[in-house]
Amino acid sequence: MSVIQNVLAVIVVLGLLITFHEFGHFWVARRCGVKVLRFSVGFGKPLWSRIDRHGTEFAVAAIPLGGYVKMLDEREGPVDPGEAHLAFNHKSVWARIAIVAAGPLANFLLAIVAYWLLFVIGITTVAPVVGNVAPDSPAARGGLSSGQEIVAVQGESVQSWEDINLKLVAAIGDSGAISMMSRTEGTTATREHQLPVEDWLVGQDPPRPLATLGLTPWRPSMPAVLGQVLDGEAAASAGLQAGDRILAVEGTPIDGWMTFVEQVRASPGESLTLDIERSGTRQTLTLTPGSTTRDDGQAIGYIGAGVASAEWPAKYQREIHYGPLEAIGQSLNKTAEMSALTLDAMRKMLVGLISPSNLSGPITIARIAGETARTGLESFIGFMAYLSISLGILNLLPIPVLDGGHLVYYLIEAVRGRPVSEQVQAVGFKIGLALVGSLMLMAMYFDLMRLW
Repeated sequence: MSVIQNVLAVIVVLGLLITFHEFGHFWVARRCGVKVLRFSVGFGKPLWSRIDRHGTEFAVAAIPLGGYVKMLDEREGPVDPGEAHLAFNHKSVWARIAIVAAGPLANFLLAIVAYWLLFVIGITTVAPVVGNVAPDSPAARGGLSSGQEIVAVQGESVQSWEDINLKLVAAIGDSGAISMMSRTEGTTATREHQLPVEDWLVGQDPPRPLATLGLTPWRPSMPAVLGQVLDGEAAASAGLQAGDRILAVEGTPIDGWMTFVEQVRASPGESLTLDIERSGTRQTLTLTPGSTTRDDGQAIGYIGAGVASAEWPAKYQREIHYGPLEAIGQSLNKTAEMSALTLDAMRKMLVGLISPSNLSGPITIARIAGETARTGLESFIGFMAYLSISLGILNLLPIPVLDGGHLVYYLIEAVRGRPVSEQVQAVGFKIGLALVGSLMLMAMYFDLMRLW
């Protein structure tokens, strides 16, 4: 069932993002006087189509992951002399630049609208209160301790662990110290902490900023009650169900969820006797955890189950909410911040500070889309906004076959006063196609490695 949900979620997300991208091209092309022959949502054979009064065919095609806008263009086929003035290649270079740039810009606009909606509706998050600090860790050496709330990282205010993670990931490759500000519960006074780091997170795959600093977020006490059980995994094979309370493992009482997790992780491939409570009745089951390998090569057990959600105290909950006008500025800032983070991540990947294995393809996108859809509308909209930004940036890269490559050609034409030769464009197209194809193959490979 989760596979179907993942597929549906990725169709909705990518379908919406790509349709919005193509609508940007379409809308500006119409206003620049270019005749649009077809606006297709999806590829392949049309399942439905209609032609409007301008002669544009609107179609929904069989393969939903994509879409395109086909314009009248003498380079792609014969054009009636009476319609030559409506062809894309007959428009001024600045009109062509506007049409090509409109697609990526539409993706940024969609992200701004999505973030604006989230800020107006309100985002519920939890305060970044420190739970535990590992001895002799950077956090311990910086003076952080349990119960402190982190209010700023690198001089910028934070309101959630997500904010903190974004700030920490942005510092990949740094050496020296990471600055944090904290306050103790019940006070307004803040204290500065300098957490020593060296080549921060370089080579980590995937990056684990909080664990590397030695920080564990505060969490409410979680009883060992299952919230979800994944089909086909060890927990389901043992007969465990959502709502089951784990009472004992091998006769040893379990006092909380983390105690149970530690027992599972320490027993890969071993048969464990579980005492559980289901609907008020005590039962005994046999569970054999699967085995996976950590980065350090150690085998740990897993069962494919999650804990039931715990009640968060009101004092640890944060509501991020803005009025309609104030939310405009906040959404613009958020979009700019995420754009800068994405560009910086690309730069660090090129220079080797971030592993290319962090590239994600359609399989990972489908999994995350499904997870965020199941988590709630807030998470789903936030993920869609970030993916829209990524799509916009990707299309603006100066690689032929992408919008950014066409923009480079048109900007050169604007400076020189004549277009780039067709031979140069043909060579650029082949190089761009090879680059984009290699990138897609790498992303698919890393997707499959994650599954494996």
